[in-house]
Amino acid sequence: MLQRLRALLLPALERQISATGLSVFRILAGLVIFQEILYLMYFRHLVFDRVPYLEPASPVVDLSLVLWAGFALAIICGYRTRLATSANYLMWLVFVGFTPMWLDFDGGFDQMMTGVSLVLLLVPCNRALALDPLVDKLRNPLLGPRADTPPQTVSVLCYTLPVAGILGLLYLDAGIHKLSAEFWRNGMGAWLPPTMPYYMSPVDMSWLLDNKLAEQAIGYTLIAFQFAFLPLLWFKRFRVPLLVIGVAFHTGIILSLNIYQFGFGMLAPYALLVPFSWWRRIGGWIRCAQPRLTVFYDEQCPLCNRTVLILSHFDVRRAVAFRGLQSHALAYPELQRVDQKELLTDIYALQTDRRLYRGLDTYIRILEAMTYPAPVAWLLRLPGLYRIAASVYRRIADNRVRIRCDATCLPEETGGDPIADHFRRLLGTPRQQANRLARFLILVILLQLNSTLQFGVLFRLNGGHATAAAGQALEAASNAVLFLSHTLLGITPHALYMHDHFVGYDHILAITWRDGAGVERWLPLVNPEGRIVAPNWGRVQCWWANIVVTPHIKRPRLEKGLMQAVAFWGGKLGLDLPHTEFILKMKPVAVPMDWEPNLRHRNLAQPWQDIGTLRWDRDRVLLTLPAIDLEKL
Repeated sequence: MLQRLRALLLPALERQISATGLSVFRILAGLVIFQEILYLMYFRHLVFDRVPYLEPASPVVDLSLVLWAGFALAIICGYRTRLATSANYLMWLVFVGFTPMWLDFDGGFDQMMTGVSLVLLLVPCNRALALDPLVDKLRNPLLGPRADTPPQTVSVLCYTLPVAGILGLLYLDAGIHKLSAEFWRNGMGAWLPPTMPYYMSPVDMSWLLDNKLAEQAIGYTLIAFQFAFLPLLWFKRFRVPLLVIGVAFHTGIILSLNIYQFGFGMLAPYALLVPFSWWRRIGGWIRCAQPRLTVFYDEQCPLCNRTVLILSHFDVRRAVAFRGLQSHALAYPELQRVDQKELLTDIYALQTDRRLYRGLDTYIRILEAMTYPAPVAWLLRLPGLYRIAASVYRRIADNRVRIRCDATCLPEETGGDPIADHFRRLLGTPRQQANRLARFLILVILLQLNSTLQFGVLFRLNGGHATAAAGQALEAASNAVLFLSHTLLGITPHALYMHDHFVGYDHILAITWRDGAGVERWLPLVNPEGRIVAPNWGRVQCWWANIVVTPHIKRPRLEKGLMQAVAFWGGKLGLDLPHTEFILKMKPVAVPMDWEPNLRHRNLAQPWQDIGTLRWDRDRVLLTLPAIDLEKL
């Protein structure tokens, strides 16, 4: 098997294609990671403090989040990408493995993002739409790019294997789990979650939810899609249909459920399924057919060359043509009319209408020609700012002429990115790469089989854990292996939105409080309809709806969750906790395993019942339930 797989991988490794799609995937994944870090910063006291605001977590948590955000921005920009992706992968391991994100605040997509982060670390995702190629060129602007500058292409495997690993294996595992869920077998898998208040988004999609045939078609299509994705991925003719269905699938999740982070996280890898011809066509739409501006510079000056390299790198529209004065001055009559002594003291620009600009006006015209930075050019035109910018430009230009800018203007040689160089040494020859990759893929397949067979098949068939001694020993060994694959590779059972979440989930809870005037107000977590409101979607929603309030409520866990919610939102609202009365409310909801009309509106319209009070006493919540036993609901 190893030899056969290696024989298949070797020609694919040698087939080079454009790196644009891979870089778009890097940018999208980086944006998802960055927004999740901002989310964690906002909820850091709820997620990481032992008691929100009252018993805070270590300041190292805040510092780590700031550093992590910096690494995410570096990934988005493609700057020091190997270092940034390595640090980002380690951050996911540390935060998911050693903080409450491991269990209580599992965002539903942490393991997937661990896998995405590992892919970003392993593939050359910085060869397009990145700052790294520019940094490489700037090492010696007079001589152009170095001989070891990374190419603008990547192996086709950088597209297919990440999609197969991130999406294909996930879909296959999730599809197997869905076969054991009654409402999925009834075709209602896409219908039930958006009718349950804790899971639904603010978007009222009743027009679709109340159409039984449409919901059944969507439900069965999703199951078929998840089983068909991995085998059909390898055939080019099926990739666009898979792209369209998958994007529609996850866009529907974003619109109908309050776990938008999961939806966006799953959409990012679909950039790798976009046909290469589409990227070329998009590039053709963006780029100008002819340059709108011709800029002339001193090609013997390293500072000028460095400036041109930077401007041309960000000129994605190719709207500006850069010409060296020494080579092209005689070809343009407009330049011949300028005093030759002045030509090298400024940067000149010639527009298509043959108008000549110099100095700061040249930079303003460059920004306008590039289009997207045009607002900066408009600001520079303002009288006060123009005067200041012109003075700064003049000082730099005159200083360059006075010191006769030469090789001393060159940036100090850094020797390249040591992490990237180390990775290049590890890759070895194409045959060695194919051999190592084949071994790694076999390992991933075995680890995925361990997870899927144990929890997707055996656990479901046995109705729980093994009872025989031999079976328990095998299960313990399988769990130990799964723990490692779950932590390091993101391989985990994808039993999301199954019957386990909904069977018996017929009551939901909310918290209110009374202000100084005795007016009852809702804590900004669950609203009067019963929906979990923004910004509590995603990780906090999973905590409240899957940990604190469940089909079988456990009082100790409920009290801990109520304490965290009251302390966090009470702190946000500036409440005096010891002197504020909180009320615990409950209302019934229906979670049938088959279709019912108008269920979304009926669940939202159910009345609330006051079932208890909450009082803050010595950094803990005292829950009083005079007439109800939550554990018997």
